[in-house]
Amino acid sequence: MEKQISLNNIEKAIEDLSPEEQLRLVERVAHRLRKTGIAKKDLEWGQLYGLGKGLWKEDAQRYVSRSREDRG
Repeated sequence: MEKQISLNNIEKAIEDLSPEEQLRLVERVAHRLRKTGIAKKDLEWGQLYGLGKGLWKEDAQRYVSRSREDRG
């Protein structure tokens, strides 16, 4: 039986990653999307430029705690 993973569960798991790991994850997902060709057709990658700027300068635990507060 195939296990279904919800987007909500994935987002919760991502919150436990360090900012550096989150950035690597974004890079990996972007790479996969580029390989499918969808990135060129439907997504405006230029709008993502700079979104992670300074992310790694913040304490990882403080970042996670703040992210959770923003959601709740």
